[in-house]
Amino acid sequence: MSKQALSFHWFLPTYGDSRGLVAGGHGSFMSGDRPATLRYLNQLTAAAEDNGFTGVLTPTGAWCEDAWLTTAMLVQTSETLKFLVALRPGLVSPTLAAQMAATFQRHSGGRLLLNVVTGGEPKEQQAYGDFLDKEQRYARTGEFLHIVRELWQSTEPVTFTGEHLRVNEALLSARPDPVPPVFFGGSSGPAGPVAARYADTYLTWGEPLDAVAKKLDWIRGLAALEGRSVDFGLRVHVITRDTAAEAWAEADRLLSGIAPGEIERVQASLARSESEGQRRMASLHNGRTDNLEIAPNLWAGVGLVRGGAGTALVGSHAEVAERLLEYAALGIDHFILSGYPHLEEAYWFGEGVLPILERQGVWRHPSRPAAPRVVTPFTAAAQ
Repeated sequence: MSKQALSFHWFLPTYGDSRGLVAGGHGSFMSGDRPATLRYLNQLTAAAEDNGFTGVLTPTGAWCEDAWLTTAMLVQTSETLKFLVALRPGLVSPTLAAQMAATFQRHSGGRLLLNVVTGGEPKEQQAYGDFLDKEQRYARTGEFLHIVRELWQSTEPVTFTGEHLRVNEALLSARPDPVPPVFFGGSSGPAGPVAARYADTYLTWGEPLDAVAKKLDWIRGLAALEGRSVDFGLRVHVITRDTAAEAWAEADRLLSGIAPGEIERVQASLARSESEGQRRMASLHNGRTDNLEIAPNLWAGVGLVRGGAGTALVGSHAEVAERLLEYAALGIDHFILSGYPHLEEAYWFGEGVLPILERQGVWRHPSRPAAPRVVTPFTAAAQ
């Protein structure tokens, strides 16, 4: 387990929220019956801030609101919360992206984090005017991050000519301080070298422990070849309640609320994805509704109708805390979480799980006095 405190982030469903599973994503449209109004998103940011989350992830895609504009509005009504803004290289100039990030960082008081998303859905990418294939997109992402990082650090004009991107004597009027951390994910071969060279935090989705461990070792090895080290983050949903029975009853309720034909419709759409991570998510359930607990307290039911992160940690507050510590023992420092509905689940997790982790000394609320520490086998092993 990392010696530094764990960081927990929440999620902003800028496509809408619901008491049921919201279907779609990753190239197909999705919307919830609780609209993602600015008023509601402000409620979510307030809930995340009150419960002690470090930041909130705002997604990118044709199926949601624009991440930059939305977070620029929300930052004004929050105080300490950071915004993990998703962006896609190739849809904006690297110089403009570097400038936007620097502006956001100054006006927010250093509360910007960047989630760089290469994009794995050809139909959606082409709708934005991007016709590169998968390997070319990853190569462009590397060039994009090279230029952006140079602009954030250089006092001299930056000139770069790559296979996909070219800038001549680019320079920012003011560099960001601090430089925004870069979060980056990708399970396919071309993603690894990009993460090793440019990511501060490598993100992966919730899979069984052995699968996550192998991915982290893969990136560690590649980063070592670059003379670097990276942090790691896990993107997963949560269903946590006072008792395990209550949590699993909620998972059953979500499963029973899926409309007839939705699983087949969504899986047919997701099958066209070029994302290796999406393929791995689909293989955890194979479109079946039985045997969805694929590891202790890890439920694959979300991925039946939702693209992207498709698993949830389900159980009592103590069980969910224990599973999180097991992932932390692999080297995970950042947990990006969500639940249905996101507002209510933020409180279930914030009031149920986070106090347990605080008592164990692996997390503390940023604006409240620290709770007394309780030593457990997990925290003792990390010392």
